[in-house]
Amino acid sequence: MAVIGRRIKLCGLWEARRLVAVLELANISKHFGAIQAVNDVSLSLEAGQVVGLMGDNGAGKSTLVKMIAGNFRPSHGTIRLDGSEIVLHKPVEARQHGIEIVHQDLALCNNLTAAANVFLGRELRRGIGPLKVLDYKTMYKRAGEIFNELKSETRPRDLVKQMSGGQRQAVAIARTMLAEAKIVLMDEPTAAISVRQVAEVLNLIRELRDRGIAVVLISHRMPDVFSVADHVIVMRRGKKVADKPIALSSPEEVTGLITGAIEQG
Repeated sequence: MAVIGRRIKLCGLWEARRLVAVLELANISKHFGAIQAVNDVSLSLEAGQVVGLMGDNGAGKSTLVKMIAGNFRPSHGTIRLDGSEIVLHKPVEARQHGIEIVHQDLALCNNLTAAANVFLGRELRRGIGPLKVLDYKTMYKRAGEIFNELKSETRPRDLVKQMSGGQRQAVAIARTMLAEAKIVLMDEPTAAISVRQVAEVLNLIRELRDRGIAVVLISHRMPDVFSVADHVIVMRRGKKVADKPIALSSPEEVTGLITGAIEQG
């Protein structure tokens, strides 16, 4: 009975943590001149939650994510992080708030090692005063620890140009973990990679979720979203047309919402 009681208590604590909205968007809109890219979108993202963001090309997904990442300022609406309203003028401010983005092109340096990419812009140094040098030993060790936490086979000393698509994703995700991100925004992470590498990337997303990190997953791949997401949001022509638990939706419904065959989810 004591063991059962402890499990119930732990589950209760986990559910309470998941109910905390780390990110809230309220009536967010973005227009570029006469073009309305995002129109009056509201959403809530909880700690340890994976949200699939789906829609056709031009639906407004990338624009919405870029506002969260600080690339664009909303024309209207508010962004709240941990209940407090924030205004983001540039990506570095989003990163300071614990918001990291993994771009589709990953923004990695092919001629550098995995560890060097993980610490790019955050390099560790040792020494005294102006006589400091890069602390490769510590960076290799820490990068290796992060890859182990992610259960990735990526090795810190391997060059990025020699890596598979799944390993490259691991490097990009490890960079967000080094920054102790609260929210990770992922743009088409499984595009143009093999089936085996897709499975590796989906496992990386699950590792982020299990560590209490909220993930927004932009994807056109229905099986991937239904495999890892807790929630699905569908956008069409700049508007949110569905926002529901993944268990209450289906690939057929999402496809209908994306194409307009179904008006509202």
